[in-house]
Amino acid sequence: MNVFQLFSERLRRYFSKSTVKSTTDANFLNWLGVARDTDEDVLAEATYYACLKILSEAIGKMPLKLLQYNEKNGVVTARKHPLYRVLHDRPNPYMTATTFWSTVEYCRNHFGNAYVWIQGAGDRLKLWVLPPNEVEVWYDDAKILADQPDIFYLYSHSGKQYRFGSEEILHFKSSSSKNGSGILGVSVQDQLKTTIGGAVKSQKMLNRMYDSGFTAKAVLQYTGSLSDENTKAFVAGIESYAKGDLKDDGVENIIPIPLGSTLTPLNVKLADNQFIEVKQYTSGQIAAAFGIKPYQYNDLTKSSYASAEAQQLSFYVDTLLYIIKQYEEELSYKLLSAEEVNQGYHFKFNVAVILRADLATQIQTLSTGVSNFIYTPNEARAMLDLEAKEGGDRLLGNGASIPVELTGTQYIKPESESPDDNDTGGGTDNA
Repeated sequence: MNVFQLFSERLRRYFSKSTVKSTTDANFLNWLGVARDTDEDVLAEATYYACLKILSEAIGKMPLKLLQYNEKNGVVTARKHPLYRVLHDRPNPYMTATTFWSTVEYCRNHFGNAYVWIQGAGDRLKLWVLPPNEVEVWYDDAKILADQPDIFYLYSHSGKQYRFGSEEILHFKSSSSKNGSGILGVSVQDQLKTTIGGAVKSQKMLNRMYDSGFTAKAVLQYTGSLSDENTKAFVAGIESYAKGDLKDDGVENIIPIPLGSTLTPLNVKLADNQFIEVKQYTSGQIAAAFGIKPYQYNDLTKSSYASAEAQQLSFYVDTLLYIIKQYEEELSYKLLSAEEVNQGYHFKFNVAVILRADLATQIQTLSTGVSNFIYTPNEARAMLDLEAKEGGDRLLGNGASIPVELTGTQYIKPESESPDDNDTGGGTDNA
C-alpha cells in the first residue's frame, strides 16, 4: 500500500465514525496536525478584544450623513434623498445604523475584510452584512464568469452558492493587503499570529496556576519499588488532594503524604520570569497593530496628553481618519451615480461626536464663530441641540470688521475737507 492509499484509508476510517464531518472539525485538524487557535481563544485575549471593541464602537457612534454642495459653495444635509435614511438611520429592517456599522468594523478588523450586500435601489435599498468566513473573492481575468474582467464575490451558505459582481458588494478591508494586491485585506490575528497566540497561552497558564493554587509541578519521592499502574494510582491519589477534588468531603487544604514519602513543589515565581513586563509588552504590540493608544486599554504608564480632547484628536488623526476615508470613498463610489456625484452628493461621517469638548469650551467656540461671521446664531444653537429663534438666521459680527480690500481707508481724509471748513468764525473784526 503506497502513501496515498494509506492516507485515503485513514480518511475513510475517520469519516466513517460519524455521519457528518467537516474539514474544520477540531478533532480532524488535530488528527492532521494542523490545529489552530479558535476564534474563541483569540477573542478571549483581553487586549485583542478591547481593540476590536474600541474601533467598532468608534465607527458605530459617528453618524453617517449624506451631504451636498450647493450653488453657494456651501454644504447642506440631503435629508430628502432616499439614501439618507438608509445610511443614517436603518440600513436594514433588523439593524440600526449604530449596530450595523459597528458590525462592519468588527468584521473588517477580526477577519481582515467586511462584505456588505447591496440589495435593491432607491427607497427599497437595503444593506446586509455577509459573514466574511463564507465569502470568497475571485478575480476573473480569464473572462470565465463574464465578458469583462471583474472581481466576483462567491457567498456560500446552507449548501447554496450565490455570485455577486463588484458593484453589488461594499468591500471594506484592512490596511494590510494580501500579497500586496490591494484586493483582499489581512486580519490582525493573521499578521500577529505568533504574538496573539503567545498572549492566549500566557493567560491559559495563569488560569492553570489559579486552579493549582499557584503551585506548579511537584516532585514526589518515595521509598520502595512500585509497578507503573501502582505508581499512577499513588500519584493520582495525592493529586486529588492537591487539586481540591475532595473539598466536597471536607478535605481542602491538607495533603496527606505516606510515611517515607516527600512532596517537593517546584514553584514558579512570576516576578522572576518578568511575566507582567512581557505581558505588557505583548499587549502594546497587539494594540499598536490596531492603531490603539495605550491609555485606551487602561495602560496609563506612558500617558502624556494634556487633555482628553488632545487624546481624541490623536486617535482620530492617527487611526480613524484612514478608516473613515475608506468608508466614505467606497460608499460614494458604489451607492451614488455619476450624475449624483456631479451634483455634489457625498457621504461623510460626523467626527464632531468624538472630538466634542466640554460645554464651556463649546459655548466659547460657538460664540467666537458667531461674532466673526462664521455661524448664524441659529446654526450655533442647533449644534447645542437648541431650537431656532426668530431673527437668528442672519450673520452677526463685530462692527469693527471690514473687508480686507478696505483696510486702512478709515485713516484717509476726504479731499473736500480743508482747515477753513472747521473755522467757527468766533474771532473779533478789528477793521
